[in-house]
Amino acid sequence: MRLYALCDQNSLENRKLSLEAFVSLAKKHKAEIIQYRNKTADLETIKKKLIEIREHWDGFLIINDKYTLASFCDGVHMGQEDLLTLDPNIEEAIKTIRTIIGSDKLLGISTHNLQEIELANKMDLNYIGLGAFKQTSTKDVTNILGDELDALAAFSHHKVAAIGGVRLNDSFKNVAYLVIGTGLYES
Repeated sequence: MRLYALCDQNSLENRKLSLEAFVSLAKKHKAEIIQYRNKTADLETIKKKLIEIREHWDGFLIINDKYTLASFCDGVHMGQEDLLTLDPNIEEAIKTIRTIIGSDKLLGISTHNLQEIELANKMDLNYIGLGAFKQTSTKDVTNILGDELDALAAFSHHKVAAIGGVRLNDSFKNVAYLVIGTGLYES
């Protein structure tokens, strides 16, 4: 499995870890992608964090939700709720984001069920995040897919990244990436 490391600012602060320490963990585990997520800071602070990550990381760097900062990284990952704040029609929201970030940037969205996967299949995306696989400590999760995640992943036309409570030793047949956040600290 390929590793997609989720760098959540709140988790870093709770564990008293620097961005540099997180990047070192991602490198140690041979991550291909780092997604930076910061739900509370202003855009200028997040931009500075992306620049700091880039000082230590030459792999793919994805920003969570803040598509206006795409020029500082390699792509954007959007959650369903954040897409709806842009446009009540998720397909239109994706078209808008794709226009803003361009075709050279990666674009992925979170999905949680077959209906969302089928809708994503119609969109100009590079991948989907699918989950939650298990309960996670970084988000309130009400939809746990468990072993059903791998079967649902087979319906996606895009690469699938398993999200939510995923650990380094988890294995899937139809998943391209394991999205690991706090699991990097626990290994």
